Amino acid sequence: MRLIYVLFDSLNRHALGAYGGALVPTPNFDRLAQRCVTFDTHYVGSLPCMPARRDMHTGRLNFLHRAWGPLEPFDNSFPEVLRAQRGTYSHLVTDHYHYFEDGGVGFHGRYSSWEFFRGQEKDKWKGVVAPPVERWRGEYHPTQFDGRTDPNANMPYYVSREQMQVEDAFPLALCTKAALEFLDTNAETDNWLLQVECFDPHEPFFAAARFRDGLPTNYRGPVLDWPRYGQPGYAPEEEAELRANYLALLKMCDDYLGRLLDWMDARNAWADTALIVSTDHGLLLGEHEYWGKNRPPFFEEVSRIPLFIHHPAHAAAAGEHRRALTQTMDLMPTILEMFGTTVPPEVRGRSLVPLLARDEQIRRGVLFGQFGGAVNCTDGRFVYMRYPEGVAADTQLHHYTLMPVHMRSFFEPQELAGAQLAGPFPFTKGMPVLKLPVVPDAAANMVHRYPLLDARTVLYDVEADPAQTSPLDAPAEATRMAALLRELMQEHEAPPEAYQRLGLDPP
Repeated sequence: MRLIYVLFDSLNRHALGAYGGALVPTPNFDRLAQRCVTFDTHYVGSLPCMPARRDMHTGRLNFLHRAWGPLEPFDNSFPEVLRAQRGTYSHLVTDHYHYFEDGGVGFHGRYSSWEFFRGQEKDKWKGVVAPPVERWRGEYHPTQFDGRTDPNANMPYYVSREQMQVEDAFPLALCTKAALEFLDTNAETDNWLLQVECFDPHEPFFAAARFRDGLPTNYRGPVLDWPRYGQPGYAPEEEAELRANYLALLKMCDDYLGRLLDWMDARNAWADTALIVSTDHGLLLGEHEYWGKNRPPFFEEVSRIPLFIHHPAHAAAAGEHRRALTQTMDLMPTILEMFGTTVPPEVRGRSLVPLLARDEQIRRGVLFGQFGGAVNCTDGRFVYMRYPEGVAADTQLHHYTLMPVHMRSFFEPQELAGAQLAGPFPFTKGMPVLKLPVVPDAAANMVHRYPLLDARTVLYDVEADPAQTSPLDAPAEATRMAALLRELMQEHEAPPEAYQRLGLDPP
């Protein structure tokens, strides 16, 4: 078996032609859909970036036990399982810089080899002691450039952007070139996995100039390509500019995906190489009057995501769609089954390989959400968003971890002062873990850095109301979905206080 696994970031399902999108042509995603099985009811698990990747590596949900953080010593990571059981060679090509921050420890080291290309978003790449702050104040919109230099500031982007004067210098171009080099080098070998992971089309929406052709707006201000999360109060022409820049970056992703498909066509690799293409989550681009993610509710634009799978043994299913309810943690056992390896008992995801042969229900519901936010549940038709009850609900949050680091920092002394040993949980392989209370005024506390907006428990019927414009007043259905949510929390071994926080009876 050979597998190419392509992962984009913040790729909006509803923007792709294969899912009915018509804002810009996406001819290569259309080509992809003609060769693959397209999954229509595929949902996120944990959000945002690194929590989603832990789900995909381990086949388990991250967000019920921990915020953003590294792999844990007890985790089953799919490239490591493949190497141990089958001797499979895995290679990671990525520009996703979060792997190389404090909170991304452990992921890239599980692969046999890896390549990293610099310069995305807040990647601290080029050393400029005295950046031209005043010049940049005039060049960039004031909502995205404020001259800050703290660890979470946007400053590195403006330094890196000046290194990308030609298209070949963009990280997406470099990732694709490196992926093609790996494929050419190993075209005659077997038992390998290539993961091509692109940070695009995540914000900032900076694409090579030619991809902005055909996307005019009336905006005449400084560069505006990085939206603020929540309700930043953009004028209509500013919103149009941000959307145009996202669509330009989507066009660039489509173009470079096409180069991988060209390789598959030229080598007739469809006969002996599997292909998976997906993303970690979507992004709100003004829908529901919100921008971004994390703070607003996880509407369908964020939570329902694209997934395409080609398997040589199921080539006859090319072009077909599947309605079965699936989610991100299913990719780990799917990859293991493709290579004929045993799925570890701790895994809660379901292999999607059987669905390539026929569409059938493999689960009754899925949970998704972000640490400290709502716990959300869908059965494929109804989406139920359950928020914590009362302002004090955050005091019931705890991190369960053996790797106490945040995205860009270690845990502070005050966060570790109340540490207790807890567990072991069924999935920690006999290891007790640290139980760390969430400290409200900790500098890296993302729960308080991204306060929730519109935090109401609601129910939607996404078949009758796909745009989620009208919450459903259906007490019996809400009760059923709340019971399903509680059952799924129990299946995922949620800690006792998680039920309390949501006003649910613990098991």
